[in-house]
Amino acid sequence: MLLDFARLGPWRVALSLIALLVGAYLLLPILLIVALSFGSSQWLQFPPPGWTLRWYEDLFDDPEWIASFLISFKIAAVVTVLSVGIGLMASFGLTRGTFRGRQALRALFLTPMILPVVVLAVALYAFFLRLHLNGTFLGFVLAHLVIALPFSIIAISNALERFDRDIETAAIVCGASPLEAKIRVTLPGIRLGLISAAIFSFLASWDEVVIAIFMASPDLQTLPVRIYGTLRQDLSPVIAAVSTLLIALTAALMAAAALLRKDDRS
Repeated sequence: MLLDFARLGPWRVALSLIALLVGAYLLLPILLIVALSFGSSQWLQFPPPGWTLRWYEDLFDDPEWIASFLISFKIAAVVTVLSVGIGLMASFGLTRGTFRGRQALRALFLTPMILPVVVLAVALYAFFLRLHLNGTFLGFVLAHLVIALPFSIIAISNALERFDRDIETAAIVCGASPLEAKIRVTLPGIRLGLISAAIFSFLASWDEVVIAIFMASPDLQTLPVRIYGTLRQDLSPVIAAVSTLLIALTAALMAAAALLRKDDRS
């Protein structure tokens, strides 16, 4: 290799220090939010004058926050199932198909990752307004599916490209039908890609705020929309408590994905 970290000599210390500073720059604001969620001040004050769990108690005693939690979870769960299912079928076509325009179709599937999210939100709002889907559960699911599907296609397609197709062919030679071979051989072989697709699809829906603002109604608001609306009215530490729970959930899912990847390699 042209660059080997072990052979950089004194530069290793400098690069390690730079990496440490960059990591601290990225993590310190997150740690600040976590600290504020336990602060005793009724404002977002740092350093906190004392420590308390009051804001978490207020959070779980507020039915509106709980309702937003449940709405976000239901939408993200449905989006995850649809994203993985549709992404799996699309990935089979994109990786094993031989039809014309396959690469153009792949690029089309990945377009939502390239477009500015505001442009995508306005387009979805105008389109769903004609279909009377704004402010509905179905509208939320379809809108979030647009941004979650590219993550599934990337994860599953990469897994399929690394999978040895000769194993599937051997199963068919041994008497399995093509469908049975895919279910009993291929899907277990790409399970890491499926899990990664599920995790990223869930997080893409769970954390989405711009599109959710356009799709929300007074009776149907996801957790990020509730946070955005509360920030415009009040700087209560309850927002820090909600943000801390979101950070914890995201970190837990990413840690689970890392552990699964480690187990799969071992």
